[in-house]
Amino acid sequence: MQENAAIALLKNEGYTLLLYNETEIITERARGVAPLVSLLDGKKNCASFSAVDKVVGKAAAFLYILLGIRRVFALTVSESALALLQGYGIAVGYEVCVPRIKNREGTGFCPMESAVFAEKDPSSALRAIRAALAALRSRQK
Repeated sequence: MQENAAIALLKNEGYTLLLYNETEIITERARGVAPLVSLLDGKKNCASFSAVDKVVGKAAAFLYILLGIRRVFALTVSESALALLQGYGIAVGYEVCVPRIKNREGTGFCPMESAVFAEKDPSSALRAIRAALAALRSRQK
């Protein structure tokens, strides 16, 4: 699959995430970083995959690094995510780059972006992401 076709598929089919390589396509409609954490937990070998994602903040960038994704295209990317991915040698394309990702209500910053704002190490970022996800889930109950 070519990147342009993957971007069109993401937009036209309402996906939030699309991973692809020469032989496989993985799609997701769930929002946030949870699908990436699930892939990581499932020990999916993503080293040959590229990603097309609606929104890539710093938390998602750390997860892409941990997954071994080789290229990321984001409809929206945060400045910190862009710098982080590029710093790890991951090719990045995007439509819009913003200073920080906002929360879903648009009233502040994304809780995942905030959870990893000061993180520099992918492993410690993963711990912060898991803690933030757990806190969000407990508030939803």
